[in-house]
Amino acid sequence: MNIYVGNLSYEVTDEDLKEAFKVFGEVETVRVLKDNDTGRSKGFGFVEMSNNADAQSAIDGLNDKDLKGRALKVNTARPRTENRGGRGGFGGGRRDGREGGGRRF
Repeated sequence: MNIYVGNLSYEVTDEDLKEAFKVFGEVETVRVLKDNDTGRSKGFGFVEMSNNADAQSAIDGLNDKDLKGRALKVNTARPRTENRGGRGGFGGGRRDGREGGGRRF
């Protein structure tokens, strides 16, 4: 089961999350998301556990619990959506593959 962990202190590391979750069972992966430009934590992450019962125990046991000064928000992660918007913006190009596009005035 993939678990979302929010409201993380910016000091929380992957290892900190792993330590908190392994009390409830086997942890497969842990990832605190970081800003690409600054390398600073975005304040949330994901933990994957192989056993769903253990994962649910971790969610119940860690939601609203303090980790490094912040009350965690822990719940089942929503699946990623493949449709992330599409062709936004002005002058998005031509649909037939040729160069150019946009509006002409």
